[in-house]
Amino acid sequence: MKILVIEDDERIAYPLIEDLKNQNHVIDLAMDGLQGWNYAITTIYDLILLDVMLPGLDGISLCQRLRQQKISTPILILTARDTTTDKVIGLDAGADDYLIKPFELEELAARIRALSRRGKETQQLQLSHGKLFLDPNTCQVRYEEKLIYLTPKEYMILELFLRNPNKILTRSNILDKLWSFDQSSGEGTVKTHITNLRNKLKSAGCSESVIETVYGIGYRLESPNQ
Repeated sequence: MKILVIEDDERIAYPLIEDLKNQNHVIDLAMDGLQGWNYAITTIYDLILLDVMLPGLDGISLCQRLRQQKISTPILILTARDTTTDKVIGLDAGADDYLIKPFELEELAARIRALSRRGKETQQLQLSHGKLFLDPNTCQVRYEEKLIYLTPKEYMILELFLRNPNKILTRSNILDKLWSFDQSSGEGTVKTHITNLRNKLKSAGCSESVIETVYGIGYRLESPNQ
């Protein structure tokens, strides 16, 4: 998932981001409400983690603005305020969930999983393409019964293709989805990661062209019948 964290307290933000990255999420960090607004209206995120007490623009007002802008990205509010009234205000502003500080990272991870499942009841628990399998719950990749060991970026690229089996993805698409603002990477980086991924899949017995090049455009999964 690509997640926008809008949090001005470094003591909370940095350990949170490190934990989310360890779960193979791509993270952008905004340290104030206005920066968070600019990120949210220019980039497509899978989830927004939003603090309430922010400089520039508070979290409740930001949440309201995003919903008025028809941005439907799930929003999980993080706040030290724990009264029922505060919770109601946050949910009425358009938030999808509410977590009280201090919180355990395990609980946050469970909330994120729950939000990602909402409206996706038909989503496969295990992604597959022919004899190639990816399990998002364990982050394991197998070809038949053989485990394939991938780097986090290789894993995320493969998951992106498996979740979009009929879509041509350009290098720019992949950069936007899997790299954060603070990672200075060009399209050549994507090409390198895809080459390495193809080599590992081939070594496991998978077709060398499982991720095929659409010349002049980008990449897509080959038909499993090929």
